Amino acid sequence: MNKIKKAVGYSVCLTAMIVLAAVSANGQAKVTNVKRPSTVAVNKFYTGNRLPLQPLSFIKLPVGSIKPEGWIKKYLELQKNGLTGKLGEISAWLDKKDNAWFSGNGKGGHGWEEVPYWLKGYGNLGYVLKDEKIISETKLWLNKVFESQQPDGYFGPRIVENEHQDNKGQTPDLWPNMLMLWCMQSYYEYSNDARVIPFMTHYFKWQTTIPDNKLLKIYWENSRGGDNLYSIYWLYNRTGENWLLSLADKIHRNTADWSQKNNLPNWHNVNIAQCFREPATYFMQTKDSSFLRDTYNDFYLVRTLYGQVPGGMFGADENARKGYDDPRQAVETCGMVEQMASDEILTGITGDPMWADNCENVAFNTYPAAVMADFKGLRYLTAPNMVVSDSRNHAPGLQNEGPFLMMNPFSSRCCQHNHSQGWPYYAEHLWMATPDNGVAAILYNSSEVSVKVGSGKGNAVGLKQTTHYPFDENIKIEINTGTAINFPLYLRIPNWCNGATIKINGVDQKTELVPGSYARLETKWKQGDVVELVLPMLLKKEDWSNNRNSVSINYGPLTFSLKIGESYKQMDSKKSAIGDSKWQENVDQTQWPAFEIYPTSMWNYGLVLNDQPLESQFKLIKKPWPADDFPFTQDAVPFVLKATGKIIPEWVLDKYGLCDVLPQSPVSVSTKEQPIELVPMGAAKLRISSFPVVN
Repeated sequence: MNKIKKAVGYSVCLTAMIVLAAVSANGQAKVTNVKRPSTVAVNKFYTGNRLPLQPLSFIKLPVGSIKPEGWIKKYLELQKNGLTGKLGEISAWLDKKDNAWFSGNGKGGHGWEEVPYWLKGYGNLGYVLKDEKIISETKLWLNKVFESQQPDGYFGPRIVENEHQDNKGQTPDLWPNMLMLWCMQSYYEYSNDARVIPFMTHYFKWQTTIPDNKLLKIYWENSRGGDNLYSIYWLYNRTGENWLLSLADKIHRNTADWSQKNNLPNWHNVNIAQCFREPATYFMQTKDSSFLRDTYNDFYLVRTLYGQVPGGMFGADENARKGYDDPRQAVETCGMVEQMASDEILTGITGDPMWADNCENVAFNTYPAAVMADFKGLRYLTAPNMVVSDSRNHAPGLQNEGPFLMMNPFSSRCCQHNHSQGWPYYAEHLWMATPDNGVAAILYNSSEVSVKVGSGKGNAVGLKQTTHYPFDENIKIEINTGTAINFPLYLRIPNWCNGATIKINGVDQKTELVPGSYARLETKWKQGDVVELVLPMLLKKEDWSNNRNSVSINYGPLTFSLKIGESYKQMDSKKSAIGDSKWQENVDQTQWPAFEIYPTSMWNYGLVLNDQPLESQFKLIKKPWPADDFPFTQDAVPFVLKATGKIIPEWVLDKYGLCDVLPQSPVSVSTKEQPIELVPMGAAKLRISSFPVVN
């Protein structure tokens, strides 16, 4: 609880200087350490929150402003050439024939969440990569959505849910429309298409006509009303029409209550990852810090009960369940990408670096293992400890019955389409604008950004970031500007990082940089200026005392897993697909194989640890950077960790075919010590990431 109070206190303050300013040897650069950027000023160039909304700490740049490089660019290219880019050609739910999203009138045999789930990532992928083929395909769909708007303002399929609601047959399901609004918002950022604003205005006018007792009554829309709320604020910030704030009040009061003390309205993993931010979203209007505190409460509550595991997520293999809190409990791929999106949004709302830290935790350690390296298949569920990825039914060890652990292009109807947002949204938030007309490096990755800064008319400057982070602690930022210009540059100092240092044009800056803060660098920047940031990475042991005293080993933002030999068995992707995943006709399914993954080496090791420094117990072996810029495979990881372990003979597969729950540490065993190898968790499709400790 102290963590929450501290975090909220920081978030609502305007700024908190925690060290005195330091001036570099050249007398020009002012370097300060701040807990949050000041929100007193209003950014002149980018759309933040309009009064009376609470000012944003960081403002998202329009999609297309950031050009990703390095491994994130490689990941996006794999998406383009893999499942995301080709899904429109293979998924029956994206078949334009008889599709209610493509008919232009909302009528058709199918048309729920799948199209907008996929389109919100697919379109943004095109905008980020400036891929004209993807952008053209996105416009085809969006033009049909524009065409579908009815005289009353409603758009898209009129799906009436006859289950899970009181007013059966009366009000269309608004959940898929919430997704499509996000597609429209990104499209507007990229294109400035004049149709978007009146389209959204007309739709929200329709929402004002729905009585409270008929609004948001279906399970999914009721849980996820916060996405609708976020879109209302997006529109208000562009039009300033006050009736939108009244509608926001209405949406909030009819959305599931995510402000309950020590409880959540439901425990579905995707709902939690997506919806826990709703109170913080509404905080922007009320400025009542209790709503902001509620979002922090939700985040820590689920992790206290079910998240005593590495990787930034929690165990909810569909729903979080009492008694199922071991690291073998998994989370949906949908949940991972929704958590990343929530973290990115909350970074902007609160300015709290912990949200960016958590986004990186999920992005580096959990999400990569859920997807095949060629991005042509994914699995519904991934856990911190999983030693088989097969098509077997593992219920009730996992909640649902079915082949939920295998890699399959048709892993599930939701994750199959919703995965698409993960890396494009991440790439869009590498840099953000600040209220004082500056720019902030939020998520570190090789990239270039073009951004308007300074107090003048908004000269666009370029910043080029070069790094192999998180596999390297060195980050270089080069300034590209036609004329010298004064503006602040913010650099996030992660909570895990002690001793961060900065050089400007080779000159050491003496300011102490506190973990969980920002370095604010202000000077009259000129062409060729170079900033060098070092985020020292050290080995750290994470103790999970509430999960049988297990431990995990971290190096900077990365967590390590046992390296387990992986044997891939190709399967018929049609026969093994989960029931509600469907192929289009005449698709060559041999181009989209499914795989089971089995271990070829022992996995039931406990770690041998002592009281000596970790550097004397583990040896970090650095390897060359992969030539293809893709570090998330066992063979390509830029470093491995040598450790010592012992086999725990009684720790085996249980009757459900899952690795049994962790034994209580310390575990007494008579087996011999053996050298073992650990690899970054995100590169391990099979993995033990929470280790028992052995005597």
